Amino acid sequence: MTDVVVVGGGVAGLVAARDLAKGGAHVVLVEAGDRLGGMLRRHTVDGLDLDMGAESFATRNDAVERLAVELGLGGDVVSPDPRGAWLMTRDGRTAPIPQTGFLGIPGSPMAADVLAVIGQGAGFRAQMDALLPSPVGARAESLGALVRKRMGERVLDDLVVPVAGGVYSTHPDQLDPDRVAPGLRAALQREGSLARAVLALRSRSAAGSAVQGIRGGIVRLVDELVADMTTYRVDVRLGTRATAVERFAVETVRADGSRERLPAQHVLASTADPTRTTAPDRTGIELVTLVVDQPELDAGPRGTGMLVHPDADGVRAKALTHATVKWPWLAEAAAGRHVLRLSYATRPDEDASGAAETGTSLPVEPDDTVGARATRDATALLGVPVTADRVRGAARVRWYGPDLTAAGLAEGVVGIGETSSGRGLAGIVASARASAERILGS
Repeated sequence: MTDVVVVGGGVAGLVAARDLAKGGAHVVLVEAGDRLGGMLRRHTVDGLDLDMGAESFATRNDAVERLAVELGLGGDVVSPDPRGAWLMTRDGRTAPIPQTGFLGIPGSPMAADVLAVIGQGAGFRAQMDALLPSPVGARAESLGALVRKRMGERVLDDLVVPVAGGVYSTHPDQLDPDRVAPGLRAALQREGSLARAVLALRSRSAAGSAVQGIRGGIVRLVDELVADMTTYRVDVRLGTRATAVERFAVETVRADGSRERLPAQHVLASTADPTRTTAPDRTGIELVTLVVDQPELDAGPRGTGMLVHPDADGVRAKALTHATVKWPWLAEAAAGRHVLRLSYATRPDEDASGAAETGTSLPVEPDDTVGARATRDATALLGVPVTADRVRGAARVRWYGPDLTAAGLAEGVVGIGETSSGRGLAGIVASARASAERILGS
């Protein structure tokens, strides 16, 4: 019997396995694929090594930065360009994201940058939040319901939907406020208004940017974690699929058909049914990356990018990151070219392959549906014509989130990853490390 079996070689599995092995545990990590890192990978587009998945991490806790320091990357943790991002409303209006907000909820409803988005009438309605008793909306089951009751429909639709919805790829009516905004309810009760609660949460946040990155790409975390697998002698088994996850054992099958039962004192996993790769109701993201030679973009017309209302007129992308504005190190590497990352909501039934994730090169020709869509959306969002003849390289990748219908773990199995922690590198890393610490202390 081994000490711990970790199912899955994504970032949660790597972090937990590393910490456990460093603490003296004998760890076996099984991964169905042929590589480690999960959604943190790199691809090369027009000669540039770029993150295929996440390119930043939230600073609401120090989990990722602390891990980066331990991995020897502390000197390469960087903040984004301070120009910030813009948003696009349902009716196609664009404006900078207000400075005093949190997930789009304004801390100063009558501020000029808020009124520029929602208008004066909606601003007065949002200001009524200060007159409402604190219990109003405090028990709302969703972030959308909470904002709607306190500040009105316009604040929700014009600000919170594009911002919070863009961050979490989910409408605020489906977001649990306790998960995406810990402490917000308590601050509302304490401060007496949602706006003051937002300002209080912002004042207690660490100074600096809400996100950070790593020079050379977030994927460098995976490089160092994989290196530590050897240093701390983690038994890594690629091409090994878990077919059953139990409290004290994991059943596995390898590509050659051989089967093995791995008994363990502890088991960590992200899903109760690892044999399922897709489900009809799983949503995901298609990320289209364009490397363009477009000097008109040098001015960064929309700052570091845009978050888009899902029903915005004439635009299918839900977000655009102007990566070479956001990250000065990437601008230096790109040598005058611009890197644009456009995100689209997608579903497994739109992908004939049914794969959990795919990554392919993308020709950008006038008659290419995806390439034409990406250049058309980039033009609409940036206000600068982005045409196929200016594209030097492109790629597309599809990522699907966890299958929540298969997420119920057997009693005693420790949950890690998105299913247990929600989306976001900061939460996933913090949760994985806490799980490892509890096992080492038991």
